[in-house]
Order: sequence, then C-alpha cells, then structure tokens
Amino acid sequence: MWWKVVKNGSVFSLRSDFIRFTVSRVDRTGFRHPHNRFRGYPPMAGFIGKELHALDDKGRLMIPVRFRRDLFSGNSASAIYLYLMKAPDGSLELYEPEVWQHMKEALAGLSDFNPDERLLKTLIYESLDIVAVDRQGRISLSREFLEHAGITKDVVIIGADSKMVIWEPGRLALLLREHAAGFSSLAGKYF
Repeated sequence: MWWKVVKNGSVFSLRSDFIRFTVSRVDRTGFRHPHNRFRGYPPMAGFIGKELHALDDKGRLMIPVRFRRDLFSGNSASAIYLYLMKAPDGSLELYEPEVWQHMKEALAGLSDFNPDERLLKTLIYESLDIVAVDRQGRISLSREFLEHAGITKDVVIIGADSKMVIWEPGRLALLLREHAAGFSSLAGKYF
C-alpha cells in the first residue's frame, strides 16, 4: 500500500523521500516561477553532501554548516527542533519539522484497527525522538540512539535531499563494500 500526500498541488509518495520545498509553480500564463522558502540563497535540491564529524565529550553532534544555514535562515523561533529516527539499516535519520509533518499526516491516516498499519505506526513511533538544535548547531543524541547506530565517536553525515542520514563510518563503509557490485543493477531498476 502506498500513501500519497498532497501539498501545494504536488503529490508525494511515502515510498520515496519527500522534497523539502515545492520547486516551482505554474501561473495562468504557463510561466514557471521558482517557489523557494529559502529566499536569499540559490535554489537548492535539499540536503546534499557528505561530511565527517565527531561527537563532543557530552555526546553532542555538530550539524554541518552547509545544512545548518537552512535550519536557521528566516527562523525567528528561539529553538529549532529536528525529528530523529532509528532506521532499520542501523543508521539515524534527521528530519525537519515541515518534512516530518507530511509523514505524520500519512501515518494519521493509517487505521489502528488494521494490524499491519497499527504495527507500522508502532514501529515508527518507537524509533522516533525530537532533538533540539542549540545556537552552536549541535544536537544531543541519547545512548539508545547511539547504540542503535553503533556510534562511539566519529560519524558520517550524508545529506539525502529531504533528510540527513547519520552513520558510524565503519558500518557505512561495510554497507558500501557489500553492495558496490549491485549498484548498477539497483540504479537501473529504479532509474
């Protein structure tokens, strides 16, 4: 079953990652207008790139500067929060509230009386937490989440468009080695 979410006239599937903002809109004349909530910056595809970081002595993780500028731009709130989720592959995923809102709406549409849908909701919400981004751009990761990802000190943060994925470097390297041979066939299957 694939759930669709509609926002600003665009349809998104839960199967794929959500985009962070509507890329364009068409007016009555057929002209495409950029529609970017990050005014002052060039249009971006979302979180893109890979960075190596380390936890500090208190177990806090610094969000990369290139990702942080989007979090703080135009935000007048005193605190910024991100949704942190334990992924089944052993990584951690960080979502902005706007992106998570789409997923939340789709989850709200699932029935508590259907055992599969109820199980999915339980598995997702059991794996979810909210973390605050401090003024220095750091988040605190709980012991439960660090153990899930196998993180002790170093991390790799991958920008995956609508989310940031946090990996323990050795675990990511192993995953990439194990699946390197199948990359071409996997890419061919979906692209």
